[in-house]
Amino acid sequence: MNELNMILNEIKHVLEQVESRLIGSVAQQLQSVNRIFVVGEGRSGFMAKSFAMRLMHLGAHVYVVGETITPSLQTGDVVVAVSGSGTTKSVVNTVKKARDLDCSVVSITTKTDSELALNSTLIAHIPAATKFRREEEATSIQPLGSLFDQCVHIFCDAVCLSFASKLEEDNNSALTRHSNLE
Repeated sequence: MNELNMILNEIKHVLEQVESRLIGSVAQQLQSVNRIFVVGEGRSGFMAKSFAMRLMHLGAHVYVVGETITPSLQTGDVVVAVSGSGTTKSVVNTVKKARDLDCSVVSITTKTDSELALNSTLIAHIPAATKFRREEEATSIQPLGSLFDQCVHIFCDAVCLSFASKLEEDNNSALTRHSNLE
């Protein structure tokens, strides 16, 4: 079996364990607010930014925590936090601040009893391998948290499909919001 097939099999194995209802639940949570903030560090942060970009294409008012143009978080906003371990300090601190401001928090993590998850209003459990290789995690031939990041990306794309469907957004409407400065 080649490397591509091995990676695809790992992704398939993990995503088959994700509760499909979570896709609609996350999309509904995002549609119920005016503003969405995403946060993550490292490659998880890249997945969060990728998610934010696609949500913007679909008409959402979305911001990336830590960017210079990100406005202040306000009561009623939602934070989507991505951390495989659920222990990334900056992500957990952001979530705690969000909860202090009475914001909803959607966590995307492997660890449902982590500090991140315990401070969340909705947990999207992605049972993939992380850099820590805990016993309850899926096995992976890939280094560090690659499997988690890949699965997060696909999960978030599925959320975007649900989000778009409910708002009757499609490729044509998304294209109108795509960068035209290229």
